[in-house]
Amino acid sequence: MVAIIHGKRYSTDTATCVAEYRNGCDYRRATYIEELLFQKRTGEFFLYGFGGALSKYAQRYSDGTLSSREIITPLAEAEARLWCEQNCSGEEYETIFGVVEE
Repeated sequence: MVAIIHGKRYSTDTATCVAEYRNGCDYRRATYIEELLFQKRTGEFFLYGFGGALSKYAQRYSDGTLSSREIITPLAEAEARLWCEQNCSGEEYETIFGVVEE
């Protein structure tokens, strides 16, 4: 997926996926959520999110119907760190951001 946001290009094909989260639902369910944290060559982070029609990623149409949707959201480093704290193991976090002092 490619998105242009505020004049910057975000591509899941050229960036590196550094962490993943899936909510455990079957991908065919309306409540399915998948989030992939990417890092661009420039060091910038972005989140690729996909979800079913009853997830936080749902697309609502003017007639009231809902469908699945995928979206790219740029993240500041602090936001990427917080996302990792909530969705990754300590080892995964330190692989991405370096060793954290005790």
